[in-house]
Amino acid sequence: MLAQNPFAVLNGVLPPSAMQLFVALMVLAVIVGTLLDMAHKGSAKYFFANARKSRAQGKPVDKASIAVKTLAVDVLASGEFCNPRRRLAHLLTMYGFILYLVTTAILVYVYPTAAAPAPALVPQLWWLGAAMVMVGGYWFWFFIRVDVAAEGSSPLRLMRADLFIVSLLASVTFGVLWAVLQANGSAVSWLFFGLYLLATAVLFGGVYWSKFAHMFFKPAAAFDKRVAEADGTNMNLPLISRDDPAQRERHSMELLKNAPMDMGLGIKREAPRHY
Repeated sequence: MLAQNPFAVLNGVLPPSAMQLFVALMVLAVIVGTLLDMAHKGSAKYFFANARKSRAQGKPVDKASIAVKTLAVDVLASGEFCNPRRRLAHLLTMYGFILYLVTTAILVYVYPTAAAPAPALVPQLWWLGAAMVMVGGYWFWFFIRVDVAAEGSSPLRLMRADLFIVSLLASVTFGVLWAVLQANGSAVSWLFFGLYLLATAVLFGGVYWSKFAHMFFKPAAAFDKRVAEADGTNMNLPLISRDDPAQRERHSMELLKNAPMDMGLGIKREAPRHY
């Protein structure tokens, strides 16, 4: 079972082009959703404006080395997470998701039929990626989430911010159940295949409403933060009179209106177990 391409077995009912078209539509949905999210939140506008500010006001810095450090620490190692449990769960989910996506694309496009069987390693990596997503994702969902670990809320409590992780876990879980049932010849496998397609469509089609796009913004935000720290522009703050409450209030409102999202880059609210 672990060496079998689950998508190739579909060829008795669906042509290879059907799954290939579905995957292409999901890629298109991510691109469109991310662009709409950027336009709505003004993320790109903020980053370009801040880059111009750094060039005009900051001291010269080696941006190439900062980019390498950002990639190594903030992107590849999720260095913004101080808690090791949170970081490990995030890394498992992130690398599992990447492995799962890459191997899915290979199985669907390169080895779409049983006539050209995939090397056993490729479906095995598909299973491994799915297992990593489920271990990291369910660990986070039931034991690490802020409202569960720190606030005592029910793990079953759902909010709009949970759309990404819930649809991701649903997509991968239904995909695994479909592949297991299909390998065992169960007719119920088609039900889980339908649920798998539905959850996957919600995952990639809901980019505009979920946190999916933040995986593209976080590297840019981390790089921008490191550049600002290196060139000193993060210290270029306006002078606010402590004796003028109205001025402080106006400044606070201006910051709330113009400041970008923190995007999870390590603001320390307290020192518990979850962030």
